[in-house]
Amino acid sequence: MNATGTAPARPRLNHFQQAMMALFWFGIQAHWSAILLITLPKQAFIMGGDEAKGQTLGLILPTIAIVSMIVAPLFGALSDRIMTPIGRRRPWIIVGTLFNIIGLYGLAVCPRENDLSSLPLYIGAAIWVVFWNNVANAPYNALIPDIVAKEQRGSAAGWYGLMSMLGNAVGAATGIIFTKNGVTDLNAIYISIGVLMMLSMLGTVFFTSEPRNVEKLPPFRFREFLRGVFDPLRDHDFRWVFWTRFLMVMGFFTVQEFLQFYFRDVVKVFTLFGRNVAENPESAVSVFGLMLLLGAVASSLAAGVLSDRFGRKVMVYVSSGLQAIVPLIFLFFTSFDLAVMMGIVFGLGYGAYQAVDWALASDVLPSESDNAKDMGVWHIAFTLPQLVLLPAGIMLDYFQTVGKRIGQANLGYDVVFIIAAVCFVLGTVLVRKIRKVR
Repeated sequence: MNATGTAPARPRLNHFQQAMMALFWFGIQAHWSAILLITLPKQAFIMGGDEAKGQTLGLILPTIAIVSMIVAPLFGALSDRIMTPIGRRRPWIIVGTLFNIIGLYGLAVCPRENDLSSLPLYIGAAIWVVFWNNVANAPYNALIPDIVAKEQRGSAAGWYGLMSMLGNAVGAATGIIFTKNGVTDLNAIYISIGVLMMLSMLGTVFFTSEPRNVEKLPPFRFREFLRGVFDPLRDHDFRWVFWTRFLMVMGFFTVQEFLQFYFRDVVKVFTLFGRNVAENPESAVSVFGLMLLLGAVASSLAAGVLSDRFGRKVMVYVSSGLQAIVPLIFLFFTSFDLAVMMGIVFGLGYGAYQAVDWALASDVLPSESDNAKDMGVWHIAFTLPQLVLLPAGIMLDYFQTVGKRIGQANLGYDVVFIIAAVCFVLGTVLVRKIRKVR
């Protein structure tokens, strides 16, 4: 706010400025795509073995999700209140990225084969990475409401969606790039995503100008922070944006995190139109991720711009419906050819949703002065769904065992994919509860 009590005017940004602002999101998404899609499921399989891979994965993700839920609002609130010579957001982005990269070394060296005693060390390394990633990411999330005028937020969110999809695809592609003779080099993947994080951070920091004329907030007080951290959820529209995102992300994670196991246990043969295109489940997931890119790039930028013209809700309905189709198809068909085609469909929906989701959240923020803290609360809707992956992992292992006894070898995957489809449907239907945004 300025002295008159109104939000300062925000200058229009050209496409280069919007792209550079979104560039760090490319690095973050490449980082998490490679970890969540390839290295984490593989390392859970290494440590827990075939019988306990779902539970092992389910133990790791909720732990790091809790850390993210605490850190994101906290450091978002701190960045709202601390002005430095280089801005409110940039110092956190720089420091968080550097320490995040250091933590990737721990993820690379901790796991030991069929040895769950190495799991605590691995979880500790994961906590370090998530902590510092959120130190950078929570302040970064506030750049759209800080910098972009409302009439351009759909376009800016489209760039975020595009960078998200490109980052997801590049991260996923590391499973192909670093696989040779049927063996995936996880260490090389960690090195590559560290480099991408550094380069994308530098691009955003050097080419994004933060506003200097901002309202000075009262000093940070931890007790007041705890009392006010969930205040945004008292706002009707923000609350429904939060919960619809929660459901959509829960559906996404339920598909994504068990996809590598699905390819390992169910699909097994990775031929596309009669030609072998992957050497192992890790590289097969990469192929799926690249097909997802084909759909996502086509939809992400267009969806943001179209939502400025025709409304956010219409784009959410379409994008969510496309995502809901995919797990239902997986219930009945198990060929790799069809799985790859579903990757394109899923990408169309996911790319459009990611683009519109940023704009939707920016439109309903309850406070102009607490953008980063409120966006940190919104970000919890991305991490909270990971808490349900422990029971989902337990259900996967349990129903797979039951299914083998009763002649339904894929029963565990049927259960988790049904859960995912239900989440997508609910996340679509409940968007109508949002009042301020058309």
